[in-house]
Order: sequence, then C-alpha cells, then structure tokens
Amino acid sequence: MHTIATYQYETLQVSATNDILTVTINRPEKKNAMSFKVVEELIALAGRISKDKTIRAVILNGAEGTFCAGIDLGDLNHPKNQAFALWELIKPWQSSFQRVCLVWRDVPVPVIAVLEGYCIGAGLQLALACDIRISHPECKLSIMEAKWGLVPDMGLTQSGFGVVRADILKELAMTARTVNAEEGKELGLVSHCSDTPLEQAQQLATELAQRSPDAVLASKRVINAMFEQSARTLYIEKVWQLKMMLGRNRKLALRKAKQASTVFGKRQFR
Repeated sequence: MHTIATYQYETLQVSATNDILTVTINRPEKKNAMSFKVVEELIALAGRISKDKTIRAVILNGAEGTFCAGIDLGDLNHPKNQAFALWELIKPWQSSFQRVCLVWRDVPVPVIAVLEGYCIGAGLQLALACDIRISHPECKLSIMEAKWGLVPDMGLTQSGFGVVRADILKELAMTARTVNAEEGKELGLVSHCSDTPLEQAQQLATELAQRSPDAVLASKRVINAMFEQSARTLYIEKVWQLKMMLGRNRKLALRKAKQASTVFGKRQFR
C-alpha cells in the first residue's frame, strides 16, 4: 500500500494502484457536501501529494455516485464556525475555501475529476481547478451561489479562466442555472462525457503514468502559466462576497428560494 493511502481521514477515502492515487470525498449522507473538515483534509492531502515524487496521477471523485453537492451550509452557518468563516473572508491572503480548490492546480501531477450525480457550487469550483474533468452525461452542474444571493468565491476567477469562455462563465454565475454534463461539455465545463467516467479516468491516468513524470509536470506548469491571474482577483472575490452577505438583497434571495414571488430591492452596490 502506498504510504499516503495509510493516513486516516474522517471525510476522505484514499487508495493507490500503481502510483495512481484515487481520492474520494466520502460524505454520501450529505451528497459529499464540502464541510470544514473536507476542506482541511483535502488541503493536507494535496500537501502530502506534492511532496511525494512517486505519485504519477490523482483521480478525484465522490462516494456513491455524487461528486459534490456544494458547500455544507449547515456546517458553514453553525455558530461555532462563524468566526473562522469571517476570518477567511477578511484576511488579505488566499482563503482556505479558495485554497481547497486551487491547490489541485499546484500539485505536480495531473488531477482528473470524475463527475457524477451533482457537481454544484463548491463542487464545480473544485472540479474546474482539476486538470481534466470526465463526467457521466446525466451529472448536474451549476455555479449555484447566485441562488442564495452570493458570488462564487472559491477561486473561480482563476480556475475558470482559460477553461470556460468569459461570457459563458458570466451567464452561469449570474443565473445559477443547472445544466447536464452533455451541455456542460459544449460550454467547456467538462472535458469528456462517459457512461463509465471512473473507468475512463483510470485509463487516462494509466496512459499519463507511461510518460515521463517531468514532461507531464512541465506540460501542466507551462499551460497553467498561460492563464495565470493576479492574486488580486481572489481578494476581489472575497470583498464582493462580504458585500453580498451584508447586503439587503441577500436576505431576499434566501426568501425567494422558498417563495418565488419575493421581489428584490434596488441594486445596492456599484
């Protein structure tokens, strides 16, 4: 067994086959929603992967047929977590919520996301930060934050840049529309559709593992460099999220999610 696979995690399952690591978000009772513990453990695991020169590829998926149904709102809104969440928004450097997605762009091996069931909100921002996304055709994809009167703030300004056209990204973020993976492929959200996405991901990872690990890394680094963004974009995400949370229309958005007749007030910001 690979040494990384011997670590014990509360929210992840990690296995290794021929130096290909499979990482599974394991909270099926919550549709693998991203809790604070998931954030902590994914970041820690990515750090271990970065230090291990024997790993050739990573496959990232979710347990029991769902990738990730977004942030765990129960966890996020729990009083014990409010101070931590606020600090993550106001601190001037990258938040943990941004890091948990963008860290997969930094690891020195290719990362393949396997999308099934739901891939929404935080889940889609995590998937976009992976190098390749292989999805079941019926997987549901959405940048969901606008439904709750919020803005995507988990690194979308960097992970989406160069992956999805700006006009498409704006439309999806503004409308919070849900699309299936077939449409998502046309829009650039998905690399490949497959009825057996995990199997295809394993085949691709095996193919990648047959190439020079340095050449694979170099390809990832130079292509990512084509789309590097200033850290300022991440700070702007957080500033606007704070505005949304403190704004008048945020409460109305929560009400509208339950009562469609709710009318928003005038635009508050400029």
